[in-house]
Amino acid sequence: MKLTINEVAQCLRLPVSTVERWIRQGRIPIQKTGNRYLFNESTLEKWAAMYKLPFSIPEKVNKTPRQTKMENLLPSMKRGGLLYDIKGDDVETVLKNAVENIHYLSSSIKEILYSSLLEREHLTSTGIGKGVAIPHPHDPLKDTIKNSLISTCFLEKPIDFKAVDGRPVFVMFILLSSSRKIHLHLLSRLSFCIRENAFVEFLKITPDSTAFFSNIVDFENRLVKGEGY
Repeated sequence: MKLTINEVAQCLRLPVSTVERWIRQGRIPIQKTGNRYLFNESTLEKWAAMYKLPFSIPEKVNKTPRQTKMENLLPSMKRGGLLYDIKGDDVETVLKNAVENIHYLSSSIKEILYSSLLEREHLTSTGIGKGVAIPHPHDPLKDTIKNSLISTCFLEKPIDFKAVDGRPVFVMFILLSSSRKIHLHLLSRLSFCIRENAFVEFLKITPDSTAFFSNIVDFENRLVKGEGY
């Protein structure tokens, strides 16, 4: 949760003027966006604990409705990119090699993501059938990333993911989001694409980025027109 200066003052039980003074003095962790100051709840809570300051979210702050921007597939997929010839003889190796090739992410986030993906696979396979898998962390990485991404990964050779239909996986969509709401939104749209056998057959030709993104735009246009739900 992002907090404003007034909300932070309520959480710390301090006057707004004190919080503003601490900002000027650089004593409190903040994130500046234009002329606005935003505070990350979890970061602020840890900081308060370090300095033995009281910290709690007042009920009226906790219930303040906050709108989450919902992106479509296209921007998330462009952010994640298309990755080709991902090598590996098992799930662990193809996941590791795929994550290493997601240029949008820093090295530290890649380590967190890889561990999260392995944990999720150990719970149950993300192989959804038709040769497709959608690896994703069990819990959204809300304090790690700001923007969702979907990396489309074409494997060098099909891998046994223990998918629901027993078919080896030839393409993975690594789905990373900052909230469960965004995750479900993107997963729903992606599932709509994969339900169509023509789309899966299209993936089997390992399309270039131009053809791939054009296909995604067509699917999303159909969703807008109400054909998908």
